[in-house]
Amino acid sequence: MNKEWSLEELYKGYEDSAFQEDIKKLEQAVATFNRLAGNLDAAQPAKSIREMLLASEELTALAERLFVFCSLKQSVNTSDNDAVAYMGKMEDMLSNTAKADTVLEQFVAAQENLEELIASDDILKEYEYKLKRIKREACYLLSEEVEEAVSKLNASSGTAWSDMHSYLTSTVKVDYEGKEMTLPAIRNLAYSKDAAVRKAAYEAELASYEKIKDAITFSLNSIKKQVLTMVELRGYESPLDMTLQQSGMQKETLDAMFTAMKEYFPKFHQYLKRKGELLGHKNGLPWYELFAPMGSVSRTFTTEEAKDYLVNLLRGFAPDLAEMVERAFDEAWIDFYPHEGKVGGAFCCNVQGLKQSRILTNFDGSLSDVVTLAHELGHAYHNVQIHNHRPGNTDYSMPVAETASTFNETVVMDAAIAAADKEERIALIESQLQDITQIMCDIYSRYLFESAVFDNRNEGFMFADQLKEMMLSAQKEAYGDGLDAECLHPYMWVCK
Repeated sequence: MNKEWSLEELYKGYEDSAFQEDIKKLEQAVATFNRLAGNLDAAQPAKSIREMLLASEELTALAERLFVFCSLKQSVNTSDNDAVAYMGKMEDMLSNTAKADTVLEQFVAAQENLEELIASDDILKEYEYKLKRIKREACYLLSEEVEEAVSKLNASSGTAWSDMHSYLTSTVKVDYEGKEMTLPAIRNLAYSKDAAVRKAAYEAELASYEKIKDAITFSLNSIKKQVLTMVELRGYESPLDMTLQQSGMQKETLDAMFTAMKEYFPKFHQYLKRKGELLGHKNGLPWYELFAPMGSVSRTFTTEEAKDYLVNLLRGFAPDLAEMVERAFDEAWIDFYPHEGKVGGAFCCNVQGLKQSRILTNFDGSLSDVVTLAHELGHAYHNVQIHNHRPGNTDYSMPVAETASTFNETVVMDAAIAAADKEERIALIESQLQDITQIMCDIYSRYLFESAVFDNRNEGFMFADQLKEMMLSAQKEAYGDGLDAECLHPYMWVCK
């Protein structure tokens, strides 16, 4: 079994003739798309929209294939200069379609009989949701020239700041017990059985952020200022309003979710306090104990064992899901282990052109890592469901994005708990509680923090110390008395 993913089905490298040829084809596809936008025929609107949608499909397929290859290469080697250079080149190319995109959207929005046009053409029928959404949201469009300028500037503003964050957090050296470690590797020590190791790793992690905090401070301030500027220009009520509309989610839905969460927060706080007591802490659980293992199960997993474990659990629930999981392991979809230059965390990337996915983890053999694999493989299963959709219909919003992954994770955990003996069941339930607490309390604390950042950014630049205090305040509200208020994570805004 491979320990790293294979990208050769996409391209064998940057010098691969297929890669270079697709770069040229992308440039041609951009030119075709722009040419069609300049020749929209008001007398034949259905035909014009259809031609542009088909041209957009070709453009999308080429761009996704090229970007996926470069971004995946960079994610395991953030110092990959070729990846950065090619992505920058392609972003410049694609920024040249912003004006044409706006022309198309304005053309669609101007069609008073849009429903009739959609009914008259099979391609338009498949894009019914997208076309109706374009018409509904046309009020937020800027002029063609401004949309083009915004697209071009983004490559050297928000996107560039985000890329720098990824680079710094993947390359920063963490000093731990006389040696240097990567940030993902040091964060994995949070799951150690040794309390002294967990605490020392936490302290080393916080110390490492001191090295990059100022650069990330500028990143965060710049990204949020850009968002606020776009909110004002487009006429949204707030960044939250913009996010909800782009996600296809109503504010009432979000409020209902938060109401339900807050109702149950005391249960999570109670769990955290009890865990702290069991670990010998009287004032709530210190942050470095959040992922402390409980119970006496000492099982760890090799990648082969993780595969067998997941396949066996999932086969009884959904045979096609189990088959996909086997493919993911056997066909080198997964890049498992942390190393210098590799980004932290985990993600799943859809490779639409291959009808496959690629999954990145920082696998350390713990049960939590196996659950993470289950989560990311849930994303891959979601991707399977859209592989036969038209290229322009494969995007989905964040509220939808986490559905399959969380469901998959839950199926695995429930099945594992049901099959476990008493001692292992304790460890599994504790692991599940850890994960749910992260979804509830940690994600909510980040929502509170981001809200505070937006509230304060228009007033001026926020330095690292102010951001730290805002993060601590958000964590205290979200975690309540469940955590030790003197031992939180002031740098979570750097980490995530």
